[in-house]
Amino acid sequence: MPGTLRGDCASCFGLCCVALPFSASADFAADKPAGQPCGNLRADFGCGIHERLRESGYPGCVVYDCFGAGQQVSQVTYRGLDWRREPGSAREMFAVFPVMRQLHELLAYLTEAIELPAARPIRADLRRALDATERLTLLDPAALLDLDVAVRRAEVNVLLLRASELARKGAGRRKEHRGADLIGANLKGADLRGANLRGAYLIGAALKGADLRSADLIGADLRGADLAGAALTGALFVTQSQLNAATGDAATRLPAALSRPAHWTARQ
Repeated sequence: MPGTLRGDCASCFGLCCVALPFSASADFAADKPAGQPCGNLRADFGCGIHERLRESGYPGCVVYDCFGAGQQVSQVTYRGLDWRREPGSAREMFAVFPVMRQLHELLAYLTEAIELPAARPIRADLRRALDATERLTLLDPAALLDLDVAVRRAEVNVLLLRASELARKGAGRRKEHRGADLIGANLKGADLRGANLRGAYLIGAALKGADLRSADLIGADLRGADLAGAALTGALFVTQSQLNAATGDAATRLPAALSRPAHWTARQ
């Protein structure tokens, strides 16, 4: 994934810490309405508890990924003028951020799809969709807010589905679990090669030793899922935030572009 599609907090105005709401829960230690800065946000837009977010009751922050939308809005859309220096732009900037985040998420998936060898028959279509989406990220604030992102997501999803089908075609008998409720399911050692797990609820699922090679995990909820010893090499559309939300160990095999979360090592 290109660096521009990875969050760079140092180049952002703390947008996810202000624009987005959260409620006191297992993911967040306190309530915060949209548009109000988190109490841990510093004057330099850094997080005062960044190194101890989990211990402080904010694991939801650890698993959040803006796909680089934060720095795009901060440095490109608003040209480095932050909401503190330009308070009149704050409400608009906070509304633009989630729109940009969705566009950057699409860019991340399209970038991965283009690189799939099996997707060669539709690579030109994927490239056109990528270029068109990149152009949308350069729109001015008013145009971004007027954009129907749902329509764009639907158009791109047709291509991502096709790319997934092509990539999973050689995995043999493929299981269909799209959008399935697999919360807490016992899938230890399961053969899920080439499975369609798009949008599946795998919260707290036992996937220890499971074979997820070539499985499509786009949008799958892996919060608290046990991936110890699981094989995810070649798994499709896995994000760093999905891994950060799960648990695993040194034996978990990951896609080359992703990193082993620090808390996996800490629990061993």
